[in-house]
Amino acid sequence: MNVLAGCITGVETDGAISIVEVEAGGLSFSALLVETPKTCDYLAIGRKVEILFKETEASIAKNLIGEISLRNRHGATIESLRYGGLLCEITLKSGGVIARSIITARSATRLNLAVGDTIEWLVKANEISLRAIDETAKDAYVV
Repeated sequence: MNVLAGCITGVETDGAISIVEVEAGGLSFSALLVETPKTCDYLAIGRKVEILFKETEASIAKNLIGEISLRNRHGATIESLRYGGLLCEITLKSGGVIARSIITARSATRLNLAVGDTIEWLVKANEISLRAIDETAKDAYVV
């Protein structure tokens, strides 16, 4: 599981759904949540949160051109590749963020991925969860 420390920078709500903007390590993330500031008290600008998404939800693109509907699209450098039988774990550095993606080894080979490559990684907003950070705890994140 990818867990990134962030800070809420925007909340837009319509009915029972919110799009929450979060800054983490110089990157902007969008999370589509079935929550609102009325039902979830930590959904407020300035609150520290953890951004969570599975490694399997982080897609990789190489030489991607044009527009795409995914809200979370970030350039990155491949820090490491670890091939297993069917899967490949990719460690990415993007701004001040280290994230991991797991794709099929077939796809990694087809993309001819190598350490040092510049790629883009993408995560759909509905695949991102947020978790409140206890800001009173002495070990709370500094963002």
